[in-house]
Amino acid sequence: MRTVIGLAAMLAAGLALSTGAVAQDKPKLAFVVNAASDFWKLAEAGVKKAQGELPNYELEFKYPAQGTAALQNALMDDLVAAGTDAIMISSADPKNSIDAFNRIAAQVPLFTTDSDATDSDRIAYLGSSNTLAGVQAGEEMVKAMNGQPGKCMGFVGFLGADNAIERIAGFKQAIEGKGIELVDVRGDDVDFTRARTNVDDVLVANPDVNCMVGFYSYNPPKIYEALQAAGKLGQITVVAFDEDPVTLGAVREGSFASTVVQQPFEWGYQGMKLMAAYLEGDKSGVPADELIIVPTKVINKDNVDAFEADLKAKING
Repeated sequence: MRTVIGLAAMLAAGLALSTGAVAQDKPKLAFVVNAASDFWKLAEAGVKKAQGELPNYELEFKYPAQGTAALQNALMDDLVAAGTDAIMISSADPKNSIDAFNRIAAQVPLFTTDSDATDSDRIAYLGSSNTLAGVQAGEEMVKAMNGQPGKCMGFVGFLGADNAIERIAGFKQAIEGKGIELVDVRGDDVDFTRARTNVDDVLVANPDVNCMVGFYSYNPPKIYEALQAAGKLGQITVVAFDEDPVTLGAVREGSFASTVVQQPFEWGYQGMKLMAAYLEGDKSGVPADELIIVPTKVINKDNVDAFEADLKAKING
């Protein structure tokens, strides 16, 4: 009887080990962001939805300890060492990360989102056309200024990131010849305190500035805080990017003219599905130009309530 029980126990243990090994053998997909910002909650919700449709994969959503290229690249090295099979990343500094990207791409399929690294060996970019988003923001500023001359100041996280460069270029393209000038763009390297200080400093040093644009998701809320503290809400025309709750509230109350929003939920959802298909040998999702563009759209007082309701539904799953 003992022999039978012992054999049964051994078989059960062997089965458990076997089952554990199978679970551990699930391919791992990782989504790596550029900083710990609320903007990425939607992308994380998209990854969660994809996990429900990809039960044979293990999906991970990773925030670096700080928004630096060095920490991002070290995080990717750690993921590869831990057996991650494919990575999608929003790079904090793509131009200075080419060698690191190529090192990772030589080991696992690498995709970019949000900010591309076209000179690297990444397979494809999935995200917004930042140039077109910048054009939309510029067009919104032209509408909001309604023929009045404007001196605008811009605020952004990483001045050297492709998404910043392209948005600024698109904005300038749209305002050219319209009597509106983008005087300067202040970077903050995703330091929220510095982001607020940048706006405060402009209000003191540049009293002729009558319009502002926040190019990263947290910049518009910092603009709002500074304008509110200075008693200048409604006196300076603001066009925003992304869907921070403060930004949407400012659009709703008319303190901001509008905001240009991306679809990070789709980046997370489509990105995971794309990488899973790629690992399975289906490369049809990668177009010839290696660009998978998820359209941006303008949110104003007319559609902000419906948009915010949709956001809450997605985040709540």
